[in-house]
Amino acid sequence: MSVLVNKDSKIIVQGFTGSEGTFHASQMIEYGSNVVGGVTPGKGGQTHLDKPVFNTVKEAVDTTGADVSIIFVPPAFAADAIMEAADAGIKVIITITEGIPVKDMMNAKPYAKKRGATLVGPNCPGVITPGEAKVGIMPGFVFKKGKVGIVSKSGTLTYEAADQVVKAGLGITTAIGIGGDPIIGTSTKEAVQLLMEDPETEGIVMIGEIGGNYEAEAARWIKENGNKKPVVGFIAGQTAPPGRRMGHAGAIIGGADDTAEAKMKIMAENGVHVVKSPADIGETMLKALS
Repeated sequence: MSVLVNKDSKIIVQGFTGSEGTFHASQMIEYGSNVVGGVTPGKGGQTHLDKPVFNTVKEAVDTTGADVSIIFVPPAFAADAIMEAADAGIKVIITITEGIPVKDMMNAKPYAKKRGATLVGPNCPGVITPGEAKVGIMPGFVFKKGKVGIVSKSGTLTYEAADQVVKAGLGITTAIGIGGDPIIGTSTKEAVQLLMEDPETEGIVMIGEIGGNYEAEAARWIKENGNKKPVVGFIAGQTAPPGRRMGHAGAIIGGADDTAEAKMKIMAENGVHVVKSPADIGETMLKALS
């Protein structure tokens, strides 16, 4: 089992023929992901990377039966791309684009949800089920199949956590990079819930950062639902000064509960195994599982 993406996923790339879309689509194909085509308006009928190009997502879905889309469309047009994918019946929409205006996401997120699509991102590294499908920009070689799920706001820390977990001999079921923007499609709690319900996932790594209440909400949900699987948590930005944005658009301390310290305290109170350094993730998970 896996969540969101697997070997049966039929993937299209929106923004297929652009430089980012081309580079990452070729990496995904090389990994073995089932990329069935791509969308670039005005270039329909051509082939690119030996795959068909379509003018619209609807054409791509009608022709290929695609159910997953990855978006590399520039920020000004990315929200439209999300809504187009949802309209065409795509079930999982993974948005890599960084810098989508918040106002645009306020429209796109409920639009996708209303149409039954799961939106991951924006400003995220994507989703990977090792050995089956890589739908994102992560280095595939870091991820090996196993029994630990990862949920992370940070791209680079997703890779670090995966490396730690693999080196501990545990491996990964699915890693979900949820993104670091103020408005994202899938929250930490929702991603944790998916992994809690996955029979092959035995433990979960939850990586958050300062700003917002996603991690606190997830930690409370984990406890309310009986701490069924061990969760190891880490919060980035422990030395961040209040009021200053750190890297991600959503990583800003707005109140007392937004600090790393406050989040770590809430997580610990709700039964999450909190680590102060990402270097301890693998070892802590190994202990929690044994």
